[in-house]
Amino acid sequence: MKEMVWLIRKTLAGTFRSKRNWFIYLGLPIIGVLISMFLYSNNSSGALHIGIVNKDGNQTITKDTIRFLEGLNHMEVIVTDEETLSSDIAAGKLDSGIVIDPGFGASVREGRPDHINIISVKGAQVTTYVKSMLQSYIANVAVIGKESQGDDALFNKIYAAYTQQSYQLSAETLKDTSNTKTMTYQSIGFLVMFMMFSAVNMSEMILKEKENRTFLRLLSSPVSARTYVLSNVVVNGMIMLLQIVITLVVMKNVFHIDSGISYGQMIISLLLFALTAISLSLMLVAFAKSTSGAGAMQNLIITPTCLLAGCFFPMDIMPDTIRKISSFTPQHWLLDMINKLQQGQELGSLYLNMVILIAFATVFALIAIYRFGRNNDIRQFV
Repeated sequence: MKEMVWLIRKTLAGTFRSKRNWFIYLGLPIIGVLISMFLYSNNSSGALHIGIVNKDGNQTITKDTIRFLEGLNHMEVIVTDEETLSSDIAAGKLDSGIVIDPGFGASVREGRPDHINIISVKGAQVTTYVKSMLQSYIANVAVIGKESQGDDALFNKIYAAYTQQSYQLSAETLKDTSNTKTMTYQSIGFLVMFMMFSAVNMSEMILKEKENRTFLRLLSSPVSARTYVLSNVVVNGMIMLLQIVITLVVMKNVFHIDSGISYGQMIISLLLFALTAISLSLMLVAFAKSTSGAGAMQNLIITPTCLLAGCFFPMDIMPDTIRKISSFTPQHWLLDMINKLQQGQELGSLYLNMVILIAFATVFALIAIYRFGRNNDIRQFV
């Protein structure tokens, strides 16, 4: 035990003697949080700017439809002409445009809504809300027209009663936390990548001390090879725990990013992944013949798998084939766990994710042990 404590103190002192290592192990995860804030802080759900071109004249239904849109929350409506509408959408001044063609009011009165088009260059993220609200309102009026069966007097009577809105409607605005959750997800993604690189860098110390012959001098003392490797694993775990705690504290208390997940659940999830990262790093070191070889292997394995798992951008934008492939990476199961925790699931219900992470760690560790046991030739380091 004395030998292990001495090795742990020696490794920690040697690691944090360099300011560069302070930046690599503790500064880079915080930079990852800043990158996530920069990418997603401007994606706020502010008011939509909608332009309307009315070609249907002074039809009552048409005017009431425009008035309905003007009364919606988070929507600013501007009545304009078609040429200005196109130029403003192209310039980004408007998020979307609605063109009401001649015959719109008459088609709704007949119960067959038509002659209305929605234009946008921003896709469904803008048009979905506008379309759903319009469809709901127009469908109600169209039902009145359909049931009136061409009786204008009956339609006007029912429509007048409908537009009076004698009922009271109370509305409450809920805070949109989608951007915060996305920032948390991507911050953890960057943290995962830096944890994996940090684990390999710490495990590379075994190769470095073999290359500079320190390893042979240590083994000539009462220190055994098993104790030496175990001390490296302990130091690796301590540094990762420090990375996790500092990153989470900075996220919540400095940048005010509330992940919606308790510290305990987040730390347990990330520590499970830390075991996997440490086991993977030992496996890479076991197969590498030099520090440069270990560095090349970590670049070939860690960066592509982080890319596939969604550490750099949301998985939602990836095709189904890539999502299926990402299931073979431990990063995917951690990020999937974080996503489910943000949705309100309990940590205990995510036993499948935890078992898979432990399985990854076990497999990597067994491969590393087998490889270390087979690799008895140390003359290449002498």
